[in-house]
Amino acid sequence: MLAIATPQIAQAEALLVVEADTGKVLQADNATMPWYPASLSKMMTAYVTLKAVKDGRVSLDTLLTVSPNAASQSPSKMGFRPGTQVTVDNALKMMLVKSANDMAVVLAEGVGGSIDGFAGMMNQTAQKLGMTQTSYVNPNGLPADGQITSARDMAILARAIIRDLPEYEYFVHIPSIRFGRRVTQNFNKLIGRYPGADGFKTGFICASGYNLVASATRDGKRLIAVVLGASSGRMRAIRAAQLLDRGFANNGLAWLRPSLGTVDNLVPIDSTPPNLREEMCGAKHKRPASDEDAEDTVASAGSSSTNGDGGVSFFASGLQAAMPTKPADMLAQPAAASEPVVVYTGPTKTGAALIAAVEADTEKLQPAKRAKGKHTRIAGKKPDAADDAKGDSKSAAKSDNVKSDKPAAKPVRHANAKPDAAAAKPAADKPAAAKPAGKPAAAKPAAKPKAAAKPKAADKPAG
Repeated sequence: MLAIATPQIAQAEALLVVEADTGKVLQADNATMPWYPASLSKMMTAYVTLKAVKDGRVSLDTLLTVSPNAASQSPSKMGFRPGTQVTVDNALKMMLVKSANDMAVVLAEGVGGSIDGFAGMMNQTAQKLGMTQTSYVNPNGLPADGQITSARDMAILARAIIRDLPEYEYFVHIPSIRFGRRVTQNFNKLIGRYPGADGFKTGFICASGYNLVASATRDGKRLIAVVLGASSGRMRAIRAAQLLDRGFANNGLAWLRPSLGTVDNLVPIDSTPPNLREEMCGAKHKRPASDEDAEDTVASAGSSSTNGDGGVSFFASGLQAAMPTKPADMLAQPAAASEPVVVYTGPTKTGAALIAAVEADTEKLQPAKRAKGKHTRIAGKKPDAADDAKGDSKSAAKSDNVKSDKPAAKPVRHANAKPDAAAAKPAADKPAAAKPAGKPAAAKPAAKPKAAAKPKAADKPAG
């Protein structure tokens, strides 16, 4: 039966919605089908890091250094040069909002001592939380052997973040960040648009399709929706909004629906993850896919069921309440106005020191230039396809090649520092000053300044 079902599942999505406090399952379609997590992996990177902060093993103010390995990661990334220092606090914000792959490696090396050491911590934590279908080999979700999860396990992880780290949960629902003059909006399009939206994370590689874990709260009830394998960034947000809308609308009809149990008790499917590379990134598409996909450019919305037909679900058509606003119309609106959270390099700063740091980072920013050649992947794993991409860049899809693998744990290194201080509002941006040329002639215009060094950060998204 699995052999017959698998080809059909490869063309579908995995959908799940649960109650955050009880874990009660409200809908489950392919929820225990193995899937590639892509940048949903960063939820676990954040969980492990913030648990270390809560336990006093590191601080939000702890300074971490960008290694050559971190700097070599494929976009989306901040693009800092090796040797740049950044606090745990700022690295987390950059990783979760911009989905910065380099910052995930910075955190992994700073908290776990190495990629493999941190991956071991991620896997130990997953087992402890009951995420029996999940394995990690890297902290950012770039394609690698053995990087696998399921909608079930992602819901379990989201519940753990809410339950175990309430004082740090704000990291997963920051609307936008500002580095220098550059503002990056959260890839989770529900934040600032969907009523009550309050987390979590997006992900994309060609093999997985568009993934989203989203949560929202209404009238004291919080729900978690998981969408894996949607056809575009816009469609994953629509799917999640539909799941949440129906979950909230049917709260009063519990006595009519069959019990689906709790998320922990969903039975895993023994299969290999579907590979959606051709559907997501095949040559038939006019432009490469990326996580910053705002339109349905990858596949038709009609390619999968919006109501989860064919899976275990209580959402019969007769029980569905009319939605006050169509998700597609809601997501087409601008996000609610909010002040971007300032991020910066160097030690924790406040007041005038923060203003100066923001100005210094502004001057460091150079026009984006596309780097040529292949990007280095972490830990020598085999590449897959485009990962979470920054909004102003184009991704080059690579071929998928994912096999099982188990990372070896290494000793953990830790550091301690004082708690972080609140960030102050930055001053207006000041443009970078041109470097003067030597010995200009009095009757001639100033010599052309030397060109700034080409940044090592490549804006070309990948795998």
